[in-house]
Amino acid sequence: MMMLPLQMVVRNLSLSEAVKEDIREKASKLSRYYDPIVRCRVIVNAPHRHQRKGQSYDIQIDLTAPGAELVVNRSSEDLNVAVREAFDAVRRRLEEFARYRRGEIKRHAPVSL
Repeated sequence: MMMLPLQMVVRNLSLSEAVKEDIREKASKLSRYYDPIVRCRVIVNAPHRHQRKGQSYDIQIDLTAPGAELVVNRSSEDLNVAVREAFDAVRRRLEEFARYRRGEIKRHAPVSL
C-alpha cells in the first residue's frame, strides 16, 4: 500500500466521480510493482482548445519511491485514453526500476580510457 495518499490536481476542467475513482484505483495498484511508494501526484490538465483540433487532455504522474523520482506525461483527445496511457507508462517505468533495484538489470561498469 502507498504510504501517503494520492494527490490529484485538476486544472481547467471538472472530473466526474468515475474518472476520479479510476485514477485512485490505478494509483493504488502501482504498489504491486514496487511497494515502498512514498508519493503519487496526478495532474490532469485541459489546456485551451485549439481551433483546428478538439479538446486535448494532459496527464502528468509524479511518483516518488526511495531512490527514484519517476515523471510521466501523456496527452490525448480522450481523457480515459490519456489516463490509461499515463498509468501504463508509469507502471512500466516502475517495473523497470524494481528490476534494477533487485539487481536483475546489470549496472554498467564505468568506462576507463
